[in-house]
Amino acid sequence: MNNLYDSRDMPACVDDLGRRVYTSRLLGRDKSLVLHGGGNTSVKLAGKNAFGEDEEILYVKGSGWDLEKIEEGGFAPVRLEHLKRLALLPALSDPAMVNELVTHMTRASAPVPSVEAILHAILPYKYVDHTHADAVVTVTNSVAGEAGIREIYGDSVVVVPYVMPGFDLARLCAEQFARDAGPQTIGMVLLNHGIFSFGETAEESYGRMIDLVGRAEGYLKRKQAWDIGLAADRSPGAVAGLDLARLRKEISDVAGFPVLVARHADAQAMAFVRRDDLATVARQGPATPDHVIRTKRLPMLGRDVQAYATDYRAYFAAHEMLAKERKTMLDAAPRVVLDPQLGMCAVGRTAQDAAIVAEIYAHTMEIIARATALGGYRALPAQDIFDVEYWDLEQAKLRKGGKPPPFAGEVALVTGAASGIGKACVDALLARGAAVVGIDLNPAIGSLYQRPDFLGVACDVAAEDQLRSVLARAAETFGGLDMLVLNAGIFPGGCRIDALQTEDWRRVMRVNLDANLVLMREAHPFLKLAPRGGRVVVIGSKNVPAPGPGAAAYSASKAALNQLARVAALEWGGDNIRINSLHPNAVFDTGIWTDEVLASRARHYGLSVEAYKKNNILQTEVTSRDVAELAAEMCGALFAKTTGAQVPVDGGNDRVI
Repeated sequence: MNNLYDSRDMPACVDDLGRRVYTSRLLGRDKSLVLHGGGNTSVKLAGKNAFGEDEEILYVKGSGWDLEKIEEGGFAPVRLEHLKRLALLPALSDPAMVNELVTHMTRASAPVPSVEAILHAILPYKYVDHTHADAVVTVTNSVAGEAGIREIYGDSVVVVPYVMPGFDLARLCAEQFARDAGPQTIGMVLLNHGIFSFGETAEESYGRMIDLVGRAEGYLKRKQAWDIGLAADRSPGAVAGLDLARLRKEISDVAGFPVLVARHADAQAMAFVRRDDLATVARQGPATPDHVIRTKRLPMLGRDVQAYATDYRAYFAAHEMLAKERKTMLDAAPRVVLDPQLGMCAVGRTAQDAAIVAEIYAHTMEIIARATALGGYRALPAQDIFDVEYWDLEQAKLRKGGKPPPFAGEVALVTGAASGIGKACVDALLARGAAVVGIDLNPAIGSLYQRPDFLGVACDVAAEDQLRSVLARAAETFGGLDMLVLNAGIFPGGCRIDALQTEDWRRVMRVNLDANLVLMREAHPFLKLAPRGGRVVVIGSKNVPAPGPGAAAYSASKAALNQLARVAALEWGGDNIRINSLHPNAVFDTGIWTDEVLASRARHYGLSVEAYKKNNILQTEVTSRDVAELAAEMCGALFAKTTGAQVPVDGGNDRVI
């Protein structure tokens, strides 16, 4: 555990709140201390109210802020005296507590204060830090957890038994701290939860946190429970992409909405899922209740699913029985699936959710392995996990969460995605909440977007093996495929039939027709498993209904592709896959239409460039975005009962009409 504090990083003029921001970010940078919005920090500052009266204000991390990126505006200012008075009440419901916190802030626009604000308030120190440090949680989640904590810290920390976060925990901590704290106290350990440190300066409080966590790490090292050996056989199992797609389909069916499934088959994951005691350690629950909240509560982080085709169904059935007994609605879908061949699969409504689940469970696997080596892993009882998962405050957050975007939990694949209509389709699908796989011959596709819901793959669509590889990667990364946008194509220079070379004809057919046949064929089993049914959109051309001279190869290839799509619509309707075509024309914001080419074509027709762009019945310009938006809508609810359709996107063309 390294102390990263460096006073040279802060300007000389920084104030106490600025120092709070700085050390909070240091904590947030270390994922062994906090993960994805976990943990919280505070500082007590003097201020004046509207009447010019002195009052103390607790600046505590606000809900929704991540310590790694927190700013001064991320701290909620709450009147300290009111918080101290609240701590003296015999009882206070959590919703009532939050109301008291929000109505006693000094800035109406501030975020909602942490539910542990009262706990921060009752600690008699200027700065307070709270983390869910892996090393500390490892010790507290071992069989002899409390004894281990007391051996590590002696009287330098106050030890508090587990109580769910909120008013009851704050009140218990106040009582226990008043009874047990002394001049040597520099921290507080909440069993099965985390650790607090405090001090009169930001540097002191942060330094104490690093020191306390470092002591726990040293203890694990002395007990030979730090360096965990990996299983001899930790190579990834041979898994077909369709196996993952089937798993995703069944989880989505249980969840009641589409989810993404991301496979992780690194050495750590494979070693964990092949443990002999996996069925025992993985079914106990998360390392800390905070992990339940951070993964947005599809319950029971991590249980063994040795044969996922049958075992997790048994879990679902048991969970539904539990729901009936408690007369409570439960989500039965897992957030983590463990399998000796698959490795660890993280489940989420979005790619970001799945990434959070994966990172948290990676830490959980390490905690479980070390706690087991320490004498045995022991998580909180199921009732405590249930209480956190269905905590009224967390349920209220869900209700306020709003409606998810239309394609949340779904996966789209777009060909020719690096520019033009293809890139616009990527943007339209991402904007609607889909995870998108974009493929293109241009290597720049790999860096088109750096975000968890986009996978860019350089690919030659005319190479069958590369297309199969892309589908496998889509399954590994997101769990399957729901939507396919066939956009990639080539438009050769104008050439009359009497001069058309056979190889030029075949090259156009290979890219514009054959490649799409192969991709449709290989994608069909994945689309068939799409939770809401598969969707295919073919980007055709005005040349299908109205070909022009000098474009025989292009027109014929697009016409053949159009006919292929019509046949597929007939054949695949029974598989709940719908296929529709768009026929754009004169889309000039693409790579082939340079300024020089546009000017040349406009002169040819005796028009200005602007007039040439709008040379259609509606006298409007058609852009890549126009085509892409309609392509995305064809994958949505408005076209749910339409298949085999052909829709022009051309501003109106007299030859087409």
